[in-house]
Amino acid sequence: MTKRIYVGNLPYSATEEEVRDLFSQHGEIISVAMITDRETGRFRGFCFVEMEDDAAEAAIEALNDQEMGGRTLRVNEARPREDRGGQGGGYRDRGSGRW
Repeated sequence: MTKRIYVGNLPYSATEEEVRDLFSQHGEIISVAMITDRETGRFRGFCFVEMEDDAAEAAIEALNDQEMGGRTLRVNEARPREDRGGQGGGYRDRGSGRW
């Protein structure tokens, strides 16, 4: 089985290669997803790393609260993504009853 790990508070200058180097010390990495802003394409300061269960646990234990580039990392098991429903959006002008 594999685990998906949330890695937060990364320096904005962090690269996928740096993340891979850091986590590979604790086991084989299956994937790394560096999260970027949709509009600007800039790195948002967090990523997801997928590893085998035992390696993931070791990485979480070793790397949570460690420093990287002057920032204290937040490393924990990723929670499932919440369903946002797709119902929202738009602005309604309450006075006229129009959208």
